[in-house]
Amino acid sequence: MTPEGPALSGLRGALLLARGRPEGLRAMPADMAGAARSFLAAAVGLPPFLILLAIGARGGGPSLTPPVLILQMLGYVISWAGYAVLSHRLVAALGKEARWPRFIAAWNWVNVVQYLLLLAGVLPALAGAPVWLAQTAALLGQGWALWLEWYAIRLALDTTGLLAAAVMAPDVVLGVAVAMALTAAGVG
Repeated sequence: MTPEGPALSGLRGALLLARGRPEGLRAMPADMAGAARSFLAAAVGLPPFLILLAIGARGGGPSLTPPVLILQMLGYVISWAGYAVLSHRLVAALGKEARWPRFIAAWNWVNVVQYLLLLAGVLPALAGAPVWLAQTAALLGQGWALWLEWYAIRLALDTTGLLAAAVMAPDVVLGVAVAMALTAAGVG
């Protein structure tokens, strides 16, 4: 980690990873104390998450009433913390427990960049771009966000692409399950 502080270092590392630069991983702490500090990323990622919710409400999603906002925030916390807990056990089962602190720190900060990529992906639609362009931008944002998580996992665990996808799968499944639960509750 660099002397610039954990938040700036984590974001800088995640942005490097988003550009396919493996040295971004070096910006992530490799100890448990640093891993714990990296959960600050959940607070940093909250504004883009809330902006995406507001955009969704504007585009026909549920209105952001206080109950809807509370349930969405609960889903945010469950998804974020839930995968952290699941990943600790999963990474240990793979015999890579010593790599978990850097892995989870990278995952935390990459999540912030993923929200920014998703936000960038919806900007053309907000600007009134033709449907084909708006849909292409949204797809590129989503694809880049998924690739980024996979890439960070592969590097942090020093593993194969297939195993990185297997470690990433519970995060995707948990996110879909939470989204489905919120939709069933009428707030997704």
